[in-house]
Amino acid sequence: MNKDYYNILGVGKNASQEEIKKTFRKKAHQCHPDKQGGDEQKFKEINEAYQVLGDAKKRAQYDQFGSAFEHGQAGGGFSGFEGFSAQGGPASGWDINMEDLGDIFGGLGDIFGFSSQGGQGRGRARRGGDIQVLLAIEFKEAVFGAEKEINLKKNVVCDRCGGNGAEPDSKIETCKTCNGSGRIIKTQRTIFGNMRAQTTCPDCGGEGKSYSRKCSKCHGNGVIQEISGIKVKIPAGIDDGETIRLSGHGEAGERGAPAGDLYLKIRVNPDIKFKRDGYNILSKAEISFAQAALGDKIEIPTVDGNVKLKIPEGAQSGKVFRLSGRGIPRLRGSGRGDHLVEIIVKTPTGLSRKQKEMLKELGI
Repeated sequence: MNKDYYNILGVGKNASQEEIKKTFRKKAHQCHPDKQGGDEQKFKEINEAYQVLGDAKKRAQYDQFGSAFEHGQAGGGFSGFEGFSAQGGPASGWDINMEDLGDIFGGLGDIFGFSSQGGQGRGRARRGGDIQVLLAIEFKEAVFGAEKEINLKKNVVCDRCGGNGAEPDSKIETCKTCNGSGRIIKTQRTIFGNMRAQTTCPDCGGEGKSYSRKCSKCHGNGVIQEISGIKVKIPAGIDDGETIRLSGHGEAGERGAPAGDLYLKIRVNPDIKFKRDGYNILSKAEISFAQAALGDKIEIPTVDGNVKLKIPEGAQSGKVFRLSGRGIPRLRGSGRGDHLVEIIVKTPTGLSRKQKEMLKELGI
């Protein structure tokens, strides 16, 4: 039965190699049998299609011979299709670049029985780990922003070897395991047949060279653990529970690999006077019975300082007054919210007989 590899992958015949690669990664990740809802048969078909279309030479031969592809293989094979049988399945094995599969199977374990990092050796230099830190700030710092300095104990690039893991002035040689290529070929039996995987050299970590002596400070890892200080700008308007990502400020990667990221989860300490509602600030102000009845001007604390608020005659308890533009700056926009002041009329207590009689006369 002829197979349409373009249809299996879901790409057009004019698709670029990069498009084919991206589509394969996405589909393989969706169909992987170790994932919930995965489809092992579909996964095999997608992988088979990619082995042809992902290789420019094999793809050209497949495009040229079309439906004769399988017959040609059965009769001795077309050059370049040694890895597939007449039925399109694995024969002596598949040539797979494990870096193509690394993003797909990350976090799923060594599903093929070996990792893309080269087995039990040092493996490819790993990206540094991410760090998450809880950072507490004050209410006004969340409103107007602030600059904070934090100290973290983390992996940093070794200052003795510069991150390459070699003792300064040590002899540099071509790696004997990979002959300087930085990669080796491994063959292993899997549920899909024998697979020849191209992986990073476990001895040189993909550098293609080795050093006569490892760095005495980091022992060849290229990183050491130190307390590192960093200044962080907190943007105006940030809210409690939001996270700031600082790219490249996490753990340093081994032997020159990229550093991880630093995630700062913000906790805004509560304020006695103010509460937040979106980009508005809420507060309360008490006034006397007389001020409510006769009207007055009172001072209201705001994040910008005290401002005068006019209370009209006959103000009722619970009345809310709006101070426009006195709220919180919009984090991803312009302008500020408002400050909403709720007036609480304080009922007098401990009145004298004369005061009580006066109130009765007023009918209040």
